[in-house]
Amino acid sequence: MYLETGSPMRGTMLSRLKAFLKDCGLTYDEGVDFSCALIEDDEIIAAGSLDGATLKCIAVSPMHQGEDLTSRLITELRREAFSRGYDHLMLFTKPGNQFMFREFGFYPVYRTSGCLLMENKRDGLQSYIASLDAPHGGTIGAIVGNFNPFTLGHRYLIETAAGQCDHLHVFVLSERKSAFTPEVRMELARAACADIKNISFHFTGPYLVSTATFPSYFIKDKAQVGGIHCELDVGVFAERIAPALGVTRRFLGTEPICPVTRFYNEQMKALLPGHGIEVIEIPRREAQGEAVSASRVRALLQEKNFAAIRPLVPETTYDYLIKNYG
Repeated sequence: MYLETGSPMRGTMLSRLKAFLKDCGLTYDEGVDFSCALIEDDEIIAAGSLDGATLKCIAVSPMHQGEDLTSRLITELRREAFSRGYDHLMLFTKPGNQFMFREFGFYPVYRTSGCLLMENKRDGLQSYIASLDAPHGGTIGAIVGNFNPFTLGHRYLIETAAGQCDHLHVFVLSERKSAFTPEVRMELARAACADIKNISFHFTGPYLVSTATFPSYFIKDKAQVGGIHCELDVGVFAERIAPALGVTRRFLGTEPICPVTRFYNEQMKALLPGHGIEVIEIPRREAQGEAVSASRVRALLQEKNFAAIRPLVPETTYDYLIKNYG
């Protein structure tokens, strides 16, 4: 028996891995960036993968269960994750596997009928919620955004939402799979909204629109997304985070460009009202007859077309782009 790894797997080995997972009742996730497989007699008998800090696609052949192979996979995946600087690990699996992975130091975060999210920190989600600034009373709203980078469209969405709430929570994605780092995206969002007093900014951590809760969002080639799964992400927000903060309104911007985000918005409109959360969709701000979008800004940045960028972003964002890319 020997171990085969790939960052990620490619070619024939990837085809074999996909076939093995299919035989085990799992689907290979196109977003993974590292996989390991245990090989015996030229056959895959166990495999697991990493998507950032999330362990997933873990399977052991029925003929080899009970041989402690899951432990070997978890050890290898942890080693790789720690070498990449991740210490807070998430694990995506089937609900029936909860007690097996509990033995490896993972604790349940949230489950749906078909999947279970776990983490290697006891009470990690509770600690995250406790760390959030949570004023109570009146109407509390929330926005979750990537802000990659922060545009006048984002400013319009936040300003409009803040005008319809006593307090607004703005969550900035923590994932490092965007053109701009989480720290820069947070800095630009805060700077552009410094005059709006009834808002709090937070990082999402791994609990909202992350590779753990909503991996489809981060797959660059949307044609590879076989199914857009956001029930887990909506559930964590609606059942854990929103009640703790007293959130009763979730604000969205209309999405004319990204099909994944558009589908996600539709799912929120369908699911959140059942949890007592009103969904308010705000029309996207336009400039020169087109919707203002961060993707448009990024494309113009590639061309160094700062004149075209200027009417799309706040001065604080423009100054940052000129300083760092001009």
